[in-house]
Amino acid sequence: MPSTDKPLSVTGVADAAPIDVKPQPDRLYGRQRGHPLRARQQRLLEAALPRLSLDPALPLRAAFGADVSDVFLEIGFGGGEHAEGQAALNPQVGYIASEVFENGLCSLLSRLVPEGEEETASPPLRFRIWGEDARVLLRQLPDASLGRVYLMFPDPWPKARHAKRRFVHPANLGEVARVLRPGGIWRIASDDPTYQAWVNDVMEAQDLFARVDLSEGVRPEGWSPTRYEAKAIREERVPFYWTFMRR
Repeated sequence: MPSTDKPLSVTGVADAAPIDVKPQPDRLYGRQRGHPLRARQQRLLEAALPRLSLDPALPLRAAFGADVSDVFLEIGFGGGEHAEGQAALNPQVGYIASEVFENGLCSLLSRLVPEGEEETASPPLRFRIWGEDARVLLRQLPDASLGRVYLMFPDPWPKARHAKRRFVHPANLGEVARVLRPGGIWRIASDDPTYQAWVNDVMEAQDLFARVDLSEGVRPEGWSPTRYEAKAIREERVPFYWTFMRR
């Protein structure tokens, strides 16, 4: 990662307007564990997660236990509801669900793995988990290997000094663009006004992606709900739903 504190421009875009943010540190911030893990949760992480995890050493389309028509990646799946929903809506697609928060991993694993089968349950076809920093995975994926990327209600890091920690960041756009094939889709959702303005500013200062749609307050058809969206609506925050297409 560069060490300069100068504002960054969007990677690979000569005429892009600078975004006034420091380079993104090559480390994770935020919690990786919330409340203490129960015994079953610990077994899920230790015994089930390794079998359900994506093996980056395999050719990508060979990593899902069955033929796939495409590959989708969700970055930060939270409780896993959206990942499950989208995998069900796209049953022939290889789905990679990425999350580092252990309680979120356990939430999804507890629904995928029957109780008592933590050591024996087979991985679901066409569904794999990545339990590390999604940026590490992005660097390992082949060019134009994904048809869709999701970023649902990411941590907004609302303080100005923490803007460099946001995933929608000039330093990440080039990698997302590289792994998405031309015409591939990037869906982003946020209920935080600071992050909403940030996404608009960052994405308007680049030409790797074209905005296809922006829906304010109403989840578009084909998008799966999440617990974070439900909480935002209960607390009277207005979610924004963006669809960007790789040029």
